[in-house]
Order: sequence, then C-alpha cells, then structure tokens
Amino acid sequence: MALGFRGDVADYYHRYRRGYPPEAFDVLAEVFGLTRDDVAVDLGCGTGQVTVPLAGRVRAVVGVDPEPDMLAHGRRAAGEQGLVNVSWVVGSDADVPALRAALGDGSVGVVTIGQALHWMRHDDLFDAVFPLVRSGGGVAVLTNGTPLWLQDADWSRALRAFLEEWLGTPAGGACGTDEESQARYRRSLTAAGFRVEVHGVDYTDTPDVESVVGGVLSALPADRLPADRQAFTDRIRHALEPHAPFTEHVHVTVLTGVKPTAG
Repeated sequence: MALGFRGDVADYYHRYRRGYPPEAFDVLAEVFGLTRDDVAVDLGCGTGQVTVPLAGRVRAVVGVDPEPDMLAHGRRAAGEQGLVNVSWVVGSDADVPALRAALGDGSVGVVTIGQALHWMRHDDLFDAVFPLVRSGGGVAVLTNGTPLWLQDADWSRALRAFLEEWLGTPAGGACGTDEESQARYRRSLTAAGFRVEVHGVDYTDTPDVESVVGGVLSALPADRLPADRQAFTDRIRHALEPHAPFTEHVHVTVLTGVKPTAG
C-alpha cells in the first residue's frame, strides 16, 4: 500500500535523505558473509540509499517500495553509476511471500530495511523472511540517526516547537530509532529464529537550513506539504538561526538477525 511519499516528497527524499556511511555496509558484508554470488533484497528502499551502495557488494539487489516515484529516483541513481545488477519492484513487506515464490527459499543473502520498519508489520515480516534467506544470511534493520526534530540540541528543540505549532500535534515520531522500538524488533527477530546482534557506526554532520527543511519535507505525506514552501523555509530559518551551527552527532544502528547454519 502506498504511503503518500510521491511526487515532490520523493524529490525531497532523494535530494536530502543522507546515505549510510561505508562502515555500515562493511558490517553487512562481515556479519552475513556477503559475496559476489549473493542476492540481496532492500525492503522499503525509498530512493535507493541502501540499495545502490549495496549493489557493489553482491551479485544482484532487488529494491522494493510501494511508491513508483521513489523507485524512479532509485533507478536513475543506479543508472548514473552504471549499475546493471539492480531491479526495482513496486511492493511492500506484504509481498515477501511473492518474492519467495519468484526467487526461491534459501536464495537471498540479506534482506535490508533502512529506517522503514516502522511502516511494516515486523512480526509477520520476520517470519516470512526466515525461509527466504540462506543459512548464515538474514535480516538487517538500519537506522540513520535520530530524526531532526528529536535531537538533544537547541536547534532541534526549536525545530520541534515550530513543527508542533505548524502541525497542531506533537512531533514525537522517532521512526523506529528509539530504544523501545529497537527492543521490539530484537524480540521479534529472536522469536522468528534469528540470532540477533547490534552494531553501531558514529559520525558527525552539520546540516544547513536548506538540508533541515528538505529533511522535514521528505518526511511528510504529499497531501501535508505546505502550499507556500518559501514561507515554510523562512519560518524554519527564523526559528533555527539563533542556534546555528546545527551539529548532529549521528549514531547509525545496524540491527542484524542471522539465520543459523543448518546442522
């Protein structure tokens, strides 16, 4: 089911959603023993922030997302890098059984989910993925830091206050990055039969106002985008500028569930 991240939202997502550091992909390669013989599936792939760099580590990647506009950006990004081993499929976590029918059980080295699991029914998903992946393969849930409006910094608190006034509701959505959500994912992975580990990568970023605004707009459904984008940008700039520079201490979490080796 499409979630409304189409049109201009997909454009903002492609332009402003940062990619993951190379160390995160090193974790995937090491934990799952990925080789050029492996196939990977990236669920909720968006515009390809995980799909495209992962393609350089495996034989083939299937990027799956419910929004065709997201996939179109990913397809262009892969083409610009000359990648010919990426397929783009309109679908969701509910379509994993169809992937199993198409690819075959035990055929996939890793199923990645990059900060999209909060949109999915993770209990059902992990159960469905278990037979799809090979022994020693598994699931990786990646998060790329706390959302812009929930960080422990004055500029982030100012952004949250503005958004709550503008939306008329609390801006508390952590998008699965919070410990409560992560604990649920760990329990569900264990219940599905995976061996669970948690890995972290840290880096620092210094976004400008344009990047902050773009990040916010990339998180809104298309029907909630402000009609006057310039006025929206100006209001955020006015709220944030007293707190410049905007420093983020980003903690990337790579939650892995490994399928035990048979025997």
